[in-house]
Amino acid sequence: MALPTAAALYAIGTAHPVRQALAITVIWVLVGLAARRYAPWTWDEGAPVGPIVRDWLVLLGALAVVRAVSGLGDAHAEVLAALCPALSATVVCRKVIHRHILAVRRRARSLRRVLVIGEAGAVDAVVGQLAERTDHGYVVVGACVLGEGEVLSGVPVSARLQVGAPTAPDEDAAPVAEAAEAFGADLVFVTTDRHMCGDRLRRLSWALHDRGRRLMVLPGVVEVARRRVRIASAAGLTLLDISPPTRRGLPTLLKSATDRAGSFVLLMALAPLFVLLAFAVRLSSPGPVIYRQDRVGRDGTPFPMWKFRTIVVDADRLKSDLAAANEHDGHMFKLRRDPRVTTVGRFLRRYSLDELPQLVNVLLGHMSLVGPRPPLPEEVARYDQVEMRRLSVKPGLTGLWQVSGRSDLSWHETVSLDLRYVDNWSPAWDMRVMARTVRAVLDGRGAY
Repeated sequence: MALPTAAALYAIGTAHPVRQALAITVIWVLVGLAARRYAPWTWDEGAPVGPIVRDWLVLLGALAVVRAVSGLGDAHAEVLAALCPALSATVVCRKVIHRHILAVRRRARSLRRVLVIGEAGAVDAVVGQLAERTDHGYVVVGACVLGEGEVLSGVPVSARLQVGAPTAPDEDAAPVAEAAEAFGADLVFVTTDRHMCGDRLRRLSWALHDRGRRLMVLPGVVEVARRRVRIASAAGLTLLDISPPTRRGLPTLLKSATDRAGSFVLLMALAPLFVLLAFAVRLSSPGPVIYRQDRVGRDGTPFPMWKFRTIVVDADRLKSDLAAANEHDGHMFKLRRDPRVTTVGRFLRRYSLDELPQLVNVLLGHMSLVGPRPPLPEEVARYDQVEMRRLSVKPGLTGLWQVSGRSDLSWHETVSLDLRYVDNWSPAWDMRVMARTVRAVLDGRGAY
């Protein structure tokens, strides 16, 4: 904050640029401390831009108050403009630091050791959920299991706790405290159920806090963005208020307008590339340049989706003959070496160039720039109730599936990514996905 602010103040000829930059920096640090931006757990949320911008606006208000109290008057527009580079520098720094933290965690470093308390199935579920991803800072080192159930995840079990109400009020305290000490746990996860709640959970928290151990309660809700969660209380009860997914209002109107405008601009800008690709497809094999395929959109509405043709003309007829060779574990049909794909088609698929005509689908409102992958009707016919939720929003030209590995992902991973997007969509998330799309296209991983 200090360096870019001092440089900007000096460039515009403000008096005492270094002193002003130092004062601004001190206020900025105080704002961050008040908002708890330096707490270790903040890095588990990633490095979102929104909180930093809000802190920056608070900084502007604090500077206005300081100048008014000190008799300096209102800040000049030049001084306010000098703070803009500092905002950009702060955002970039936090993004770089977060990427570094993720890289360190992938090497199993800088992790907090966790002791899990709950029934055997709940312990296995927590271990499995944490093991699926590396973008968090926790590693399970042990468990205290309620009852005699078998823990299948391989986590060492230090103690067995009574299933029903304990005979003594503090019966859980000693074995849990000993387990946390033996495993060197930094904090304790407690999965709540009918056996571990209310007064029992309260007394356990007392015992852990008195021994300097932190306690986290797992309510059982998964894949909910933190911005959708609010803690409330009523009559001594702690309430978890989860806001519904964004489906209407100004954000959705903004998304629709961005889709239409963005697709129109891209179509105009990429028109020469369309001509070259169409010429290459035409020369590569006999048949039409554009391949039309029926897909299923929002709320199960079918629509025609267009792509540059990457397969031979009778590919749909040959698909049934290749069904036994399907390499995907879900409803999708995928072959790494699909004999139906032409030579030019392999190149187009490698860099996702065959998807470009779907910009017309976006312009017509069938699709969005960002969203789940548009499924085929025969795939949707086999969906269960959970998988049908993928159709709650418009399918996208790109999405979490495309930037996370595409066809290399299992069906479970594909559905999980799509549901995470459906439930937690935001304009900022769309921007991040589109930024990651460029790297994913150049990388080409999972594109076949």
